Amino acid sequence: MANTKIILKKSVNNLGHAGDIVEVKAGYARNYLIPQGLAFPWTKGAAAQAEAMKRARLAKAVATREGAVEAKQLIEGIAVEIPAKVSESGKLFGGISNERIAQALADKIAVDPKSITVESIKTLGEFPASVALHPEITANFFVKVVAE
Repeated sequence: MANTKIILKKSVNNLGHAGDIVEVKAGYARNYLIPQGLAFPWTKGAAAQAEAMKRARLAKAVATREGAVEAKQLIEGIAVEIPAKVSESGKLFGGISNERIAQALADKIAVDPKSITVESIKTLGEFPASVALHPEITANFFVKVVAE
């Protein structure tokens, strides 16, 4: 299979950030990235546009980095408590989703549920979790699951 060069419009997990020029399989670009509006085909003219996108992203990252440092100070080391329905054996009815964790953090700061990393929670207890606030800054905290 031939690879094709594309320019990302938005950040894509495990691929790159907006403005990056990456090589992917032709089918992945043609069938997924381009129709979803995540990328566009690489051309010489588009390469200059990609550089402008990269510069804008880096300028925004410097501004948001300061905000991420402040957010890390708010979150680092805290324990968010999430009430959940529990069976008699102590197992949860369903798991605790990243969306519920993000809602529990909302009184401190709004975070994207996709940026939260935590093991699968199926029982009561305290679980370590982390949230990526910036590409270089991650805050660690605990999720404490209690019976409703």
